[in-house]
Amino acid sequence: MQLVNSTNLKTHNLICFDMKLVPLKRKEAQAFVNSHHRHHKAPIGDIFRIGLMKNEKLIGCIMVGRPVARRLDNGTTLEVNRLCVLDGYKNACSMLYSAAARAGRALGYNHILTYILCIESGASLRAAGWQKEGTTKGRSWSVPSRPREQKSLFQEYDKIRFGRDL
Repeated sequence: MQLVNSTNLKTHNLICFDMKLVPLKRKEAQAFVNSHHRHHKAPIGDIFRIGLMKNEKLIGCIMVGRPVARRLDNGTTLEVNRLCVLDGYKNACSMLYSAAARAGRALGYNHILTYILCIESGASLRAAGWQKEGTTKGRSWSVPSRPREQKSLFQEYDKIRFGRDL
């Protein structure tokens, strides 16, 4: 087994273990997501959220709530409604997905899921033990009976649902 010192960590782009999970207040998570997420604003509500710090700087957060799709909201399922990490932090997304699953299990939930755009790879989810569960067709949420403003440029992209039993 080869030991790696801090100099090698920087030069070989290996996992860096100086990231730390922290609790976040809803307003802190919303402000971070609203400032840094590529294509969505923060959700209004959630059940819990987790932050990720490195060198005393918030570099990411995950917001977890009830499933948006009513048919999936059975009382024992959670949905990652938003994940946001600053660019350049290797393994940060996987660390947050894993932490959300552990927290959900500790709270008594049985399943956790999330959606990614069809143009995203899902590597962080697979690394955290999540599996592809299916796809959903992208569409506008605005319908004649309930007109809505389009809030994302990516709203009409197909999505891939990943999930994990807890």
